[in-house]
This record gives sequence, structure tokens and C-alpha cells, in this order.
Amino acid sequence: FSCANTMLSATKIIKPVGEKTDEFESSISSALMDLELNSDLKAQLRELNISAAKEVDVGGKKAIIIFVPVPQLRAFQKIQTRLVRELEKKFSGKHVVFIAQRRILPKPTRKTKLRSKQKRPRSRTLTAVHDSILEDLVYPAEIVGKRIRIRLDASKLIKVHLDKNQQTNIEHKVDTFAAIYKRLTGKEVTFEFPEAYL
Repeated sequence: FSCANTMLSATKIIKPVGEKTDEFESSISSALMDLELNSDLKAQLRELNISAAKEVDVGGKKAIIIFVPVPQLRAFQKIQTRLVRELEKKFSGKHVVFIAQRRILPKPTRKTKLRSKQKRPRSRTLTAVHDSILEDLVYPAEIVGKRIRIRLDASKLIKVHLDKNQQTNIEHKVDTFAAIYKRLTGKEVTFEFPEAYL
């Protein structure tokens, strides 16, 4: 039985060739497998898999980041609210976020221009990837505005304005989002729920 179970959980996580799944990723994978077998998310989860998972410290608490393949992100987001609720129950209230596994391509220089035939797509630039990570983090809330404050010591603080409709659902998680974003991108961010602009 345990062998079959391991086989099953291995199918929910697909790593690049040569990379091993660690113990934490296996536990996430088996939790997803468990939900696929025993919940009403069965049909949607059957087609989906994850590419990595990480546990990070967020101000004395732990949070879970689950990385998913970019083509599957939309499908994950359709069931994300329910999936997060179920996973947070399983992992004793740790906040869970889903982020697409994107690649950042380096800025082309004279030397690399000769080697690469293709132009670097806009979606692979550092800025575009960091913006997309932010959008994934706060889903299902929408980002309605952004302000960048540059302090006297030249450090930047990004103020992100979120859709007020989702305030009750995600307000308790904004510190987690900020800590995860800082961990992944090195950028400082704060979240606000401004009154709707007229």
C-alpha cells in the first residue's frame, strides 16, 4: 500500500530532469493526491500537477509556497480558494499561496545577442516576472494600483492597492504576502485597500 501511495503522490509533482523531490514536497504532493481522491475537486485536480513547494518563515509563523507550471496556473486559480482552504486545514492553518514557476532570462548583451537567435520575450524579463509573482500572490484579489516610494537612502517601497471587495478574504494574509514577495524578489512591498476611486 505504501509503495502505491508513494507512486501516486509522485505523480502530483513533476520536477525537471535530475532534480529530486524533497520530503516537504512529497507531503504537499500526497495532500493534493488525497484531495483528488477524497473531495469534490477530483475532476479539476486530476489534470493538474505542481513543480515545487517550499516552506518559508513569515514573522515567526510558517507559510507554504506551491509553484505550479505556468500553463496550468489558470486552472489552479479556478479552484484556488477552495484548494487553499483545504490545504490550510491539512497543514494546521499555515498560509498557502500558489505561484507560477516562471523563468527570468538575463538581459541580452552584445555577446549574447549573437548567440541567441530569438528576442527575449517581454514576459521573461525580471520586471514582468516580479509583477506576475505579485499578481499570483494576491489572487483572488486584483491589483488596482501601485505606488513606488523611493526613500532618502534610495531604497524602494512598493505600495500595492488591492481591490476592496476581497478585503475580508485576504486582509489577514497581507503580512505573509509581503514576506514571501521579499523572500522571492528582494523587494519591499506593503498592501492597502483604498476606497474605490470615482
